[in-house]
Amino acid sequence: MHVIELVQIEKHFQGQAVVHPLSLSIKEGEFLTLLGPSGCGKTTILRMIAGFEQPTKGQVWLAGQNVTEMPPNKRDLNLVFQHYALFPHMTVEDNIAFGLKMKKMPRQLIKERVDEAVAMTQLTPLRERFPHQLSGGQQQRVAIARAIANKPKVLLLDEPLGALDLQLRKNLKSELKHLQRTLGITFVYVTHDQEEAMMLSDRIVIMNHGRVEQIGTPREIYAKPQTLFAATFVGENNVFSSPEGLFAVRPEKLIPQRESGARKSGVIEDVQYLGSVHKLLVQLDDEPMKVTIALDISDDHPWEVGERVGVNWNTKDEVIIGP
Repeated sequence: MHVIELVQIEKHFQGQAVVHPLSLSIKEGEFLTLLGPSGCGKTTILRMIAGFEQPTKGQVWLAGQNVTEMPPNKRDLNLVFQHYALFPHMTVEDNIAFGLKMKKMPRQLIKERVDEAVAMTQLTPLRERFPHQLSGGQQQRVAIARAIANKPKVLLLDEPLGALDLQLRKNLKSELKHLQRTLGITFVYVTHDQEEAMMLSDRIVIMNHGRVEQIGTPREIYAKPQTLFAATFVGENNVFSSPEGLFAVRPEKLIPQRESGARKSGVIEDVQYLGSVHKLLVQLDDEPMKVTIALDISDDHPWEVGERVGVNWNTKDEVIIGP
């Protein structure tokens, strides 16, 4: 069952297309991420799903109903922003209950919903606190609890972890994934962070200049990028040209060798030891490009900056990429 259907939606601002015609089906219970650099149209798509932006053309369907003209408050979904927009004069509990009270739900049902949302987001000891007494991560959890207390069909998240520091982001990422699985709610998530997208998503939509570059599972996106942008935006990649066109080989698929007979050769410009990963940066001979080689961790033969090296790979690891 598809919970969201975008049918050839596009968005123009002052005559400029910011989202080119796009059709996308999102399944019930799916964690779908819109990934791309700033200004690529991903937040505009989220706002069209939410009803805060009207598509210039096309339709938005939610649970089999055409909601293109429907105001945001009538759509069965909730939006969580990077900035939490909590009411400063209300406790955590009252912030979470606010939307339910506005819907005039029975008091007992509100209490049950708030209890459930607080438990799921691990906020139980903080119920009576005010927003200024919470850390950024705790405030973001309150914003998520407030959204899930509504039991929406779809939760839209716009860079929800963007304002948090690295360690907090890591913790909240795994909490979010667990929460989404537990709730079974469809999550549509916007980020420019590839690692976040790879870790959280069932499927990723890579956006660039208002266009979809590729849609696929994290594994498909990494192993079989279809365009030059997709190949270079997600993870590191080495792009080579041949008479037939461009192809990419991931750093872990390149093989450094000391003996002759490699496909390419060059000089080591840098040796990087990054804990679990060791890398060589190699300037190729007679070519402007540098390549990155991820070393086998068991390779204990030290490489030196300035050393000549052969660069090899298996043909099966070449991924042909489009323009």
